[in-house]
Amino acid sequence: MFEFIRTHSRVTLAFVLLLIIPSFVFFGFENYSSMSDGTNAEVAEVDGAKITRAEWDFAHQRNVERVRNQDPDSDVVALDSPAARQQSLEGLVRERLLRTAAEKLHLLPSDARVQRLFLSDEQFASLRNADGSVNRDMLQAQGMTSEVFLQRLRQDLAQQQVVGGVARTVLLPPALAARALDALLEQREAEVQRFDPTTYRAQVNPSAGDIEAYYKANEAEFRAPEQAQIEYVVLDLETLARDASVSDDELRKYYTENAARYTAAEERRASHILVKSDDSMSAADRKAARERAETLLAEVRKAPASFAAIARRASEDEGSKAQGGDLDWFGRGGMTKPFEDAVYAMKSGEISNLIETEFGLHVISLTGVRGGEKKSFEAVRPEIETEVRRSLAQRRYVDAAEQFTNMVYEQSDSLRPVVERLNLPLRTATVQRTPAAGAAGALASPKLLSAVFGNDAVANKRNTDAVDIGPSQLAAARVVTYTPARTRPLAEVNDAARERLMARESARLAREAGERRVVELRARPTETLPIPLRVSRQAAQVQGLPKPLLDAVLGADASKLPTVTGLELESVGYLVVRIIRVLPREAAPGGDAALRMQVAQAWAGAEAELYIDALKQRYKAVVAPGAQAASEPAR
Repeated sequence: MFEFIRTHSRVTLAFVLLLIIPSFVFFGFENYSSMSDGTNAEVAEVDGAKITRAEWDFAHQRNVERVRNQDPDSDVVALDSPAARQQSLEGLVRERLLRTAAEKLHLLPSDARVQRLFLSDEQFASLRNADGSVNRDMLQAQGMTSEVFLQRLRQDLAQQQVVGGVARTVLLPPALAARALDALLEQREAEVQRFDPTTYRAQVNPSAGDIEAYYKANEAEFRAPEQAQIEYVVLDLETLARDASVSDDELRKYYTENAARYTAAEERRASHILVKSDDSMSAADRKAARERAETLLAEVRKAPASFAAIARRASEDEGSKAQGGDLDWFGRGGMTKPFEDAVYAMKSGEISNLIETEFGLHVISLTGVRGGEKKSFEAVRPEIETEVRRSLAQRRYVDAAEQFTNMVYEQSDSLRPVVERLNLPLRTATVQRTPAAGAAGALASPKLLSAVFGNDAVANKRNTDAVDIGPSQLAAARVVTYTPARTRPLAEVNDAARERLMARESARLAREAGERRVVELRARPTETLPIPLRVSRQAAQVQGLPKPLLDAVLGADASKLPTVTGLELESVGYLVVRIIRVLPREAAPGGDAALRMQVAQAWAGAEAELYIDALKQRYKAVVAPGAQAASEPAR
């Protein structure tokens, strides 16, 4: 349950960021043949609007790239498995469903709310210039205009509101919360005896005939997969940026046009003494408040060094009073306007006249000024050059991609023409149908590898078509030599076959010994085992127990203890487990409040999922039967 909490407890703006900044440009390079290659086939439908195979493939590729950017060591094979592709389709259907519901329910947020979010949330900091405007270059690098960005941000906020109205209003009954906490914090006492297969290896001595019989019965284990030695070439923004020619004048022009980006925002630090005064007070009380404020102003002007002491004694701002009125550093927009205008008109060390705001009357001391300095051109030149080169590469990519696509197709007997025309490096590799562990770039693309092992590429050694392997990335390959799959002869794999047979037989002997021990213990239920355990789900991660062992101990019928069971774990051996008793509930660190909140979040998440299921029925969100079984991208 709590893994679900960590994953779904908050529909966060990180998810918004994921949705609003996909690199969806240049999608059309493979789509020109969609009518003949099946990419226009319908895989799902929401409210009568179809989702095509091409849209599914693109959404899945986007998800794969996101995961690999976050975790370069992720398993590329698992990322393109049928289960992963099905998750991508479900996510795409869910996105369309929420967008449809937001439109039907009139939940689009106002421009003012979108603007407030963009200016205030730190997750958008990289997209904001120093003056609060949108960084158009960052958006352009993602293939977006500010108008498209605004539209998608509005849509995504609306989608959050669709589910948020349910998730934020769920009330968890106390009885259910208590039951969930009992399941999480319950402790049980157990004992374990391990039967390690390695201790039985000395009893296993297979003959040549045994090894041959094992080999013949398990030939699939000893097959060498097909492989190909290939040449391949990649077109991406990095390559185009490297070759882009940029003059000093262009760099200086960019520096001038984007001066705000290279100027640190000015911040000021101030202390204040507040005397409360507002429209709800009588005229006499307001007059008395002003007189008191003027007295305090005269006092601090007479002895400026005593400002902090006077603030501690006399200020009515409980938030800053204990700090001597100190408000720490703040920038433009951080304070109410009359207060901010006064502070930004003062000089460091100066004490203001009385400043009136909606909170009352303030005596202000400006204690510090920082920022506002503009970085020199020389200091930011490398950064500017990188950005300008990337911008030029982005503009050039459309034409370069068209040339790349046409040349690898029209001159299909060699990659050298496109290498020479676009000044691209020609690379070599040995590959199989699935990406190797640790593969990166083009060699991690299942789509490219699938094209490499296509009939025409293997039989006729022709170039593959240009394949979209990521945002603004195309690749093509050519098979140099091809080796079909084969079963390796016993002489070549004899040692491996012997080792696997010994491992299997050792595990069998360990299991049989463990099963005999289970029978003995059931006949003598008071007999103990050598390894004591105290188990709870709360401490499971710290204890590092295998999940099957945890489930065996905590899943045993508590009304029939003590009880004995056995389980076989591939990496451990055979475990005999004696579950003895249920112990008092484990105390949660810091009390139950945080855990109750997590349970409530999980409950809210479950309610939100049920609401989404209802929306699927309402707006007829369905996945085509053929898509349920799909396991490969469209060719």
